[in-house]
Amino acid sequence: MIGVVPAVLLGLVIACALATAVLRDVLAAIIAFAAYSLGIAMIWVLLQAPDVGLTEAAVGAGVTTVLFLLTIAKTVRPPGDDIFESLDPTGLLVAVLIVGVLASTLGALPPVGSAETPVAQSQVTDYYLNNAYEQTHVKNAVTAVLAAYRGFDTMGEAVVVFAAGVGLLVVLGREVFA
Repeated sequence: MIGVVPAVLLGLVIACALATAVLRDVLAAIIAFAAYSLGIAMIWVLLQAPDVGLTEAAVGAGVTTVLFLLTIAKTVRPPGDDIFESLDPTGLLVAVLIVGVLASTLGALPPVGSAETPVAQSQVTDYYLNNAYEQTHVKNAVTAVLAAYRGFDTMGEAVVVFAAGVGLLVVLGREVFA
């Protein structure tokens, strides 16, 4: 069964996604998108993937939002009375059907962190837990996996966050060494 906090976060993410899609005002849509991205980052943390959550927060909620805001600051808003876009019934039906099919599979998933999760009882997990300290000399098994066994993946995430920050500095016109 899903807890209160994940249910609230899921509701927030769905509401923000819908708001991003239907808001006509560009600034309001960007704010809704930033809230969506921050909600997704929090969900990643709840799913025990803080490295992915940090990347999502930095790139999705941070850099992308700033770039969108800079873009609309340099453009002119179209006049309009409606704040919501009209919805295409066919597109809405297809989206609802896809979400329904995907949601129907959620009951087959084990709870997050459950001891009955197949990956928790795998040979790979046992290998990491039994050999992490001996092979990496790192006392924490999670740190050993992130830094040694998955080093290229972790480095890739760090490069993405760094590149996003450098790109933002370039767009803002600031010098790194100033």
